[in-house]
Amino acid sequence: MIPLSSSLEGYQDRFTTLNNKLGQHHYSLGGNWDYTNGSFDRALDDENKVWLRLPFQVISGSIDDSSDDPDAVIRIGKPYVLKHLYNEGNDPAAVAHVAGALFDQFQMPIDPDAEIESKWVHRAKEIVAETERLLH
Repeated sequence: MIPLSSSLEGYQDRFTTLNNKLGQHHYSLGGNWDYTNGSFDRALDDENKVWLRLPFQVISGSIDDSSDDPDAVIRIGKPYVLKHLYNEGNDPAAVAHVAGALFDQFQMPIDPDAEIESKWVHRAKEIVAETERLLH
């Protein structure tokens, strides 16, 4: 993980506003969110292994996947770049679910915090600058 300096840190707005604006610029709500914290993620590579992440904290209201609280306000934290390395293909030790009908084919990363090449850090800084212009 490589933290990036940015004027986005501390930026506050309604969750719905930021979700809509950032969604139009290839960000998506990261899968590891809850009612009080989350992140907007943007893949930097075609394999979806290198990511720019904008973490956020909910400072009023709440967010969930069934309804958008139009009054929920979030504060963006320090952006960072991260890289996950995975084995290619299905997990040979897949876990059976629902009487064996479904399988969990996704693997844990080999290295959830792999070394990040400088080209990705440079690209992330460019995107952060674009995002700063978008939001400020």
